[in-house]
Amino acid sequence: MRAAPDVRRLGRVPYADALALQKQLVEERRDGRIGDVLLLVEHPHVLTLGVRGDGGRSHILATPDVLDSRGVDVHETGRGGDITYHGPGQLVGYPIIDLKPDRCDVHRYVRDLEEVLIRVAADYGLTGERVAGLTGVWIGGEKVAAIGVRIARWITSHGFALNVTTDLDYFNLIVPCGIADRGVTSLSKLIGRPIERREAEDRVIQRFSEVFA
Repeated sequence: MRAAPDVRRLGRVPYADALALQKQLVEERRDGRIGDVLLLVEHPHVLTLGVRGDGGRSHILATPDVLDSRGVDVHETGRGGDITYHGPGQLVGYPIIDLKPDRCDVHRYVRDLEEVLIRVAADYGLTGERVAGLTGVWIGGEKVAAIGVRIARWITSHGFALNVTTDLDYFNLIVPCGIADRGVTSLSKLIGRPIERREAEDRVIQRFSEVFA
């Protein structure tokens, strides 16, 4: 059985700062200076680009002026996947985990992240689902959680973004994850009440520890 990860609740962190921290922790994990870590953060408004093709730039629907007026940055990431939005009310998790020796399976790792979020949804009485050929977690055909990971020599970084109390209007600035025919939703919208950030973090930590123990 694996030891539980060192969970760091960092609050609101600019995307560039979180990216730099991940790079540092990946090196420390690879060198054996730290154990597994789970970073939990929230970002100011930002659109993040993946590494496939143009990273999703063609899926930005808003003009640069509109993005500026709404305080939305655009940032390259180095993770897989297409474009997505991060912002207030969204819980972002960055696992820095060494998958060696027993979990060296990229497909399994992504499915395990989905399982964590499906269990979190169930904590709120919601049925989270997988969609064949797509990553993330869906409820009623709408995406509640996005996943985009990077794995280098079996050390993970990047991770997942769970819409808790996210202002979903910001997703109208893009074609989320390049998928035009499906919407997005949030836990609070689905259950009809606000959810405290720390409550959502507690749920994620519990379910993450179960799945990855």
